[in-house]
Amino acid sequence: MQLHRMNMQHKNKLMRINRSMGLRVNSSQFTLGGKPFRILGGSLHYFRLPRAYWKDRMVKMKACGLNTLTVDVPWSLHQPEKGELRFQGGLDIDYLHLAAEVGLWVILRPGPYIGSDLDLGGLPSWLLRDREMMLRTTYPGFIAAVNVYFDKLIPKVVPFQFKKGGPIIAVQVDNKYGSHARDGNYMSFVKEALQERGISEVLLTSDDREGLKYGGVQGVKFLVCMNILGNKALLILILILILIKPNSPVLVMELWTGRSDGWGGLHHSLPAEDLLAVVRETLRRGMSINLYMFHGGTNFGFMNGALANPSYKALVTSYDYDAPLSEAGDYTQKYHLLRDLLSNFNSEILSEMPGLHWKEEYEATILFQHLSLWDALPYTHEPFKSQFPVNMENLPVNNGNGQAYGYTLYETTIIRGGSLKSGRNIQDRALVFLNQSFIGIFHHRNVELAVPDGKKRTLSLLVENCGRVHYGKDMDNQRKGIVGNILLNHTPLRDFTIYSLDMTPDFIDRAPWKSVPNKPSFPGFFQGRLFVNGYPSDTFMKLPGWSKGVVFINGQNIGRYWDAGPQQALFLPGPFLNSGMNQVIVFEEAEADFKIQFEDSPDLGMTVDI
Repeated sequence: MQLHRMNMQHKNKLMRINRSMGLRVNSSQFTLGGKPFRILGGSLHYFRLPRAYWKDRMVKMKACGLNTLTVDVPWSLHQPEKGELRFQGGLDIDYLHLAAEVGLWVILRPGPYIGSDLDLGGLPSWLLRDREMMLRTTYPGFIAAVNVYFDKLIPKVVPFQFKKGGPIIAVQVDNKYGSHARDGNYMSFVKEALQERGISEVLLTSDDREGLKYGGVQGVKFLVCMNILGNKALLILILILILIKPNSPVLVMELWTGRSDGWGGLHHSLPAEDLLAVVRETLRRGMSINLYMFHGGTNFGFMNGALANPSYKALVTSYDYDAPLSEAGDYTQKYHLLRDLLSNFNSEILSEMPGLHWKEEYEATILFQHLSLWDALPYTHEPFKSQFPVNMENLPVNNGNGQAYGYTLYETTIIRGGSLKSGRNIQDRALVFLNQSFIGIFHHRNVELAVPDGKKRTLSLLVENCGRVHYGKDMDNQRKGIVGNILLNHTPLRDFTIYSLDMTPDFIDRAPWKSVPNKPSFPGFFQGRLFVNGYPSDTFMKLPGWSKGVVFINGQNIGRYWDAGPQQALFLPGPFLNSGMNQVIVFEEAEADFKIQFEDSPDLGMTVDI
């Protein structure tokens, strides 16, 4: 009842706003509708949570005292193929309606590049089919693709602008371009592309400390993006601003609330007291903020990005981010402390905190059916024969768009053993087999294997795209699979049969399943059933005794698991489940316990403070 009353108050307030005057810079403060305005924002990725939970997370954001939702739009998910744009289901722009309904303003970040710890920073992988491609430049192939994308996306968001009665008060041009800065004309191109298609609200750029000099563009307001993890970083920000933007309002566009995790590392945690100290000091100095992330969510499927420095490290499935709202949407100590603080910066009484979704500990699922990878091959894409190895993106699959995610199997015939070298041409990780028997693994730090002597045999390399780098100078070099010669005794291997294993639901549905044998072969698929009695609830899947693979629930790719940690449990949202029987499929690379546990609490692994 109180939430409804607060929303009505907000709607009445909106009716009194002068819509002809959008977000503006007035001396040392922002104004909106001609009145002083401080942005209290938070990032929330609609693509990292079920559509059924969009409103829940926004209402919790509003109840925390925030007034602005920052939205990143992932090109790669909206246009997975050149001729196909998706704005349905979990990619519907209905989140803009919901933001207005809840009473949140919106800062839209449509890219083209958004970063966001996504595979290739949210750029579609089919761009890399062009061997000459230069991402984030005015290279003709790139700007032609951006124009097609913006022709479809921007007209859908234009009606939601502030001056047209909608919630969008600002639009960001690309993201952190100053750190990439390789084309002096690029940012002007993006700016004009947005404006020509009807964007009339204030345009923003956002850069970190290293990129401030190169990331701006004439006619675009300059806002500062700093990765603030403590008061020392805040002090540096203040000193920079005194020098370059005196007497100007400041929006800290990415005030980090935590950090993403990489496989094989530890779970990162920013102590709540440290975050609160930075937010309090930032607000005391009159600055505006955007909390990145307010709620992280989950890297469902294969959407996770990867870090390049100091060495390659793929990000885990959980995008909890140690944010104020947990991966499952639960309140944390950070949330409560921020709510207490932000209540002092709101003219209205904050709405009540919504109730939490129930977490269920379901009965363990036994996976009783099996399909070896080798038996599944006839049900994948038609194999492709090539004298030379071909990277994923350039495979002749998916209507000429190549393979974006998943695994690719390369097979050839050898007639002797010896030293097998990848020369770092395996991207990112490969299981190696001789006549379907495992002999070793290639990865970024292991580039040589010994092949036993023998006569004519089939050499198979199952290569996984673990996630393309999402930030930095290496993005043009993110083609996956086998990207160059593989040498056996210094001689390049030739004459490959290549199978694309993107693991889409239709492939899984066509496969012929058998009962699990006493000694099942690996890699392989395992199938079982989860029974849900009544309305489905959120839960967490744990796979003790399993090694590395992917989980599918009712055809939905929930994400990767790996005993390398730190993540020990996968979040399974209730909206992905049915009342009654649910299909559970696991692709496992090496070993299996044949059982999945469902628990009511997360396990993000061993923690380290940042």
